[in-house]
Amino acid sequence: EPMDRLLSGDVGFGKTEVAMNAIYRAFLNRKQAALISPLVILAIEHFESLSKRLEPFGVNVAVLSRVSTTKEEKIVLQGLRDGTIHCVVGTHRLLSPDIEFQNLGLLVVDEEHRFGVMDKEKLTAMKANLDILSLSATPIPRSLNLALNGVRKISVLTTPPPLKKAIKTTAIKYDISLIK
Repeated sequence: EPMDRLLSGDVGFGKTEVAMNAIYRAFLNRKQAALISPLVILAIEHFESLSKRLEPFGVNVAVLSRVSTTKEEKIVLQGLRDGTIHCVVGTHRLLSPDIEFQNLGLLVVDEEHRFGVMDKEKLTAMKANLDILSLSATPIPRSLNLALNGVRKISVLTTPPPLKKAIKTTAIKYDISLIK
């Protein structure tokens, strides 16, 4: 039964770390993985983290977004088709009709609440026999409802990693010198 899991946890609690391990497991199972992010800058950060962590183990990681050059796109599209790219990190560009995978096994959706209805329909169309891991610090009510009603599985990271500093929120009077 394909996985459809929502992973919720505070910022910095390790959602990306869990996703990295899932992507590596997909690689070991000879499947491709895709990580889709709503923002170009976040996709690039994920690409850099995944490359640094997984490339020493033979995982070929690529990035694809609207800022990719035509030459870069062509190389990535070919690598996805022939299976030489094991993991692609990208933005909405990954939902385009010209994207073809040789053997996609895992789709990681970061901050799914930032994707629109049309994007979610495209993601749903990809789901057949595909493991889906959705990451969110703030799940949308629909996703949370699906998880709480058992349609989707849910995991919650409630314990911060060692040495994680707590976030302190303070309400104070407006002070321009403090802002500066």
